[in-house]
Amino acid sequence: MDKRVIVFLVLSLAIILGFDFLMRQMGWLPEPPPAQDGSTQAPASSERDPAPAVPAGKDGVSTPNIANQSSSKSGAPASSIPLPSSEQTVTVETDLVRVEFSNHGGVIRSWELKRYHTSPPGEKPVQLVYQEGKFKEPLSITVANADIDKMFREGLYNIEKDFTKLDATHPVGHVTMRFHDAAAHIGVEKRLTFHHDSYLVDMSFAIEGVTESFDVGLGTNFGIVEWGDGFIGLIGSASQVDNKIEKETPEKELERKGAVQWVALQDKYFLSVLIPKEGAATLAKTEAPKIVSAGVRIAASGAASSVALQLYAGPKEYDILRSLGVGLEDMIDFGWFIYGSWTIVKSVAKPIFYVLRFIHDYVGNYGVTIILLTCMIKILFVPLQYKSYKSMKMMRVIQPKIKEVQEKYKGDRDRLNKELMKLYRDQKVNPLGGFLPMFLQMPVFISLFNVLYMTIDLRQAPFMLWVTDLSLQDPFYVLPVLMGVTMFIQQKITPNTMDPTQAKIMLILPVGMTFLFINFPAGLVLYWLTNNTLTITQQLVTDRFLLTDKALAAAGAEQSSSTSA
Repeated sequence: MDKRVIVFLVLSLAIILGFDFLMRQMGWLPEPPPAQDGSTQAPASSERDPAPAVPAGKDGVSTPNIANQSSSKSGAPASSIPLPSSEQTVTVETDLVRVEFSNHGGVIRSWELKRYHTSPPGEKPVQLVYQEGKFKEPLSITVANADIDKMFREGLYNIEKDFTKLDATHPVGHVTMRFHDAAAHIGVEKRLTFHHDSYLVDMSFAIEGVTESFDVGLGTNFGIVEWGDGFIGLIGSASQVDNKIEKETPEKELERKGAVQWVALQDKYFLSVLIPKEGAATLAKTEAPKIVSAGVRIAASGAASSVALQLYAGPKEYDILRSLGVGLEDMIDFGWFIYGSWTIVKSVAKPIFYVLRFIHDYVGNYGVTIILLTCMIKILFVPLQYKSYKSMKMMRVIQPKIKEVQEKYKGDRDRLNKELMKLYRDQKVNPLGGFLPMFLQMPVFISLFNVLYMTIDLRQAPFMLWVTDLSLQDPFYVLPVLMGVTMFIQQKITPNTMDPTQAKIMLILPVGMTFLFINFPAGLVLYWLTNNTLTITQQLVTDRFLLTDKALAAAGAEQSSSTSA
């Protein structure tokens, strides 16, 4: 059985270390596109608000000068709007985001998250708009008619806003973008309502002169800050239709029909989401590996069509996503295990996540929080681990008797198995006792692994000294090396029944795990290091005070005498 365990561990390590390498060599994991640097490429013209000055309302917030109100009330864009003659940009801010709109196509040109920064921390705000997009930019409208589509895409919109920056005294503001072509009798109005202290934006789109369905798109990789090749969770497009979530990057244009709750683009920590308020179909498409887009397809309802949507573009913060009430919290994949998502792992991970945040509320340092949480989990499993350790030590005590039985019945496998089982029963030793408790702990370990790997709470969370971001690897590899050392010590003091050759082969495991953990986030390595240290302490205390070799030998002799009697 020991040889099987060795083969299993060596093969598992080889698969873990070699999978990414093999996939890259076979060309199935192409290189990612150039990373976003958080900067915004400004148009050639200077930034200014093309809308004329308007008087402030009773609450001090300016109201937009909307021409031809009667047609706007019917859902169609106003027809007597003076359009600008050159490309212009308009910038608005809330306490959470800084957004730049372009009147060229009436799209989002930049969406910066003010509370999140690229590495190193504090250098630049996180930029959700991919600056080298191959699909149309966020909030583009697409129709099948090529001429109309070109007008919507290249037309110069009139942009009006009634705020520049929102705060607690002015909590709501609007941005309206209008385009109208009198000759073709077509027009578009996009109205966005921003809210103080919220990433959620209410939107309404009205189209005049188009009788076919139209698409509202999220643009290229909008919300995907770092693509990465992480092996937990999926990155790319996602949607929920008929209450069923699909997370995948399609190889070609994909349309899902039904009751659409939302359609999104996501990476590990951020996402953008369109949430239609009425019937729509989702649309996800890709042009090249890791270049994706998504949107919703709206059915036309006559010469003038309108649709209400919501846009969320921000972090994967669990409480915020859950508060939206559409299931977006499931984009944080707590249930990952072996390239899939499992309900049992998720059901264990969520309570661990709540406890993690509860502890952090008191200690204020996620590194210390991880150490305390690991200690709590270790204490819960002390009885199981004690039983496991006792079984392994008893197996070592009765090893001479096992060898006698093996030698006596080496030519009769069936009789050998029966006699071994009889020996285990007489000595009250379970040969699987050392592995069963470990197996029962696996859901907890995997769940904690997922929590530490997936949650944005650890992003740019410092620990101490050189560890300034627990979501990134240790820059000096101190934690992985210490983890490898503790794993080696743990292996040396753990009782086993291996021969010297097998024991030497097992020394490969700490070395391999050290190299594997070099690229893991520092928070995960800190957890593993703490767990190893506690395990070593527990084994030393058990050996010294509870399960001494003398006591075990006496117990074995007592079992033998009672069996003989």
